[in-house]
Amino acid sequence: MPPTLTWSSERSIRIASGDPVGLYHALRGAALRGVIDLTPGFGCVQVELDPLVLDPQLAEQAIASAIDRHGGASKAGETRSVTIPVCYEPPHAPDLGALAERAGLSPERVIELHTGAAYRVEVIGFSPGFGYLAGLPEALHSPRLDSPRTRIPAGSVGIAGEHTGVYPQATPGGWNLIGRTPRALFDPQRDPPSLLAVGDEVRFERISAAEFDSLRASDPS
Repeated sequence: MPPTLTWSSERSIRIASGDPVGLYHALRGAALRGVIDLTPGFGCVQVELDPLVLDPQLAEQAIASAIDRHGGASKAGETRSVTIPVCYEPPHAPDLGALAERAGLSPERVIELHTGAAYRVEVIGFSPGFGYLAGLPEALHSPRLDSPRTRIPAGSVGIAGEHTGVYPQATPGGWNLIGRTPRALFDPQRDPPSLLAVGDEVRFERISAAEFDSLRASDPS
């Protein structure tokens, strides 16, 4: 569908789009004067404006022109590929068995499907560095847990609905946990702090418990 612009306030515009990631990169590439921030969401991009720099009456025209120039899609070379090692063995996969049973699959098949797909980072949110990854095979779609956990270890890989993702910090959460990575998804001392960015292509690579411990010891962050 073509992008649809709606004013959210006197200084912000919500743009609905069938390809919000492409739209986000198109607007970033346009570098419009007066645009303070761009926030991608599910099916939309929020544009924050400085009305003292960009006249609100001209904002829609400038944004529409930028979308037309860039075709509403990210340019070649902007997409990064990120591979995340994951251990799918106990004690890192407390919900793998239950999810497999609910899906009518073996745990091994769940792992094959999860590692065999290519994912795209749609949104960064919930907690710093948490990427909502689209592209989960339909057979693995699963509802959130009825009772969320009060603490999930950092690096836990989960599934909820049609998304998969990795918890960057130890936080409460209700996703089905099927594995854990030793990689740090968010490090405030790193530049940039977040391992993932909107539009990245992500793949998961299976590792053993011994490999997890070795990688964890070499990168305790």
